[in-house]
Amino acid sequence: MLRALLDVLYPPACIACAKVLPGPGAFFCEPCDTAVERLPPVCCRTCAEPGPFPAGLCPRCRAAPPPFSRAWAPFAHEGPVARAVHRFKYEDHPELAAPLGEMLAAEAHRFLTRAPRLVVALPLHTRRYHARKYDQAQLLAGALAKHLGLRAPVGLLTRTRETQRQVGLTEAERADNVADAFVASDDLAGHDVLLLDDVFTTGATARAAATALLDAGATRVEVLTLARAFTVT
Repeated sequence: MLRALLDVLYPPACIACAKVLPGPGAFFCEPCDTAVERLPPVCCRTCAEPGPFPAGLCPRCRAAPPPFSRAWAPFAHEGPVARAVHRFKYEDHPELAAPLGEMLAAEAHRFLTRAPRLVVALPLHTRRYHARKYDQAQLLAGALAKHLGLRAPVGLLTRTRETQRQVGLTEAERADNVADAFVASDDLAGHDVLLLDDVFTTGATARAAATALLDAGATRVEVLTLARAFTVT
């Protein structure tokens, strides 16, 4: 009865456009659902950059192999998924962590069967956290862990300096922007780590964070995000 009452007071809504849904169990309304774009099956075997590549490796991973073992995302960062991420991240909708985490758990099931069991969120800097009032990656990590029975402790990875937003920066500028921006706890020594974030673009931030995790003694780092941008030209 409590669930039914909550559905009346707070009816389920599309995570992309906020349209009220006819009932629980769906993440998107019908028009948004039909526009969702999943990551193509043909992609870089290391970073999941979409496209066919020689030996299965994109130019970026061939030129500079990343410190993480593999990265993946179920969705392309387009359309309804991009709108849902924007609402969650920038429009003060921390409650979207629960449906996004549930959706990620379902869509990334195959990836997660071989992934590390310790989830570490890619953190915000303290100043940005206080401005936003929540860390979207940590909320997403907690929601994913809850659905799968994983661990997602807080504080194992810290952003030590405030970096500018990566949007609009060149690939080289992105790498410089996040270089040495993270430090990880020695408690990670000997552990495999699943690094979690909302969107993977060039991978500069994931590379910097994975390097910090390995420097702290992590034995292996894999990366999972909700969405993946198309970046190789």
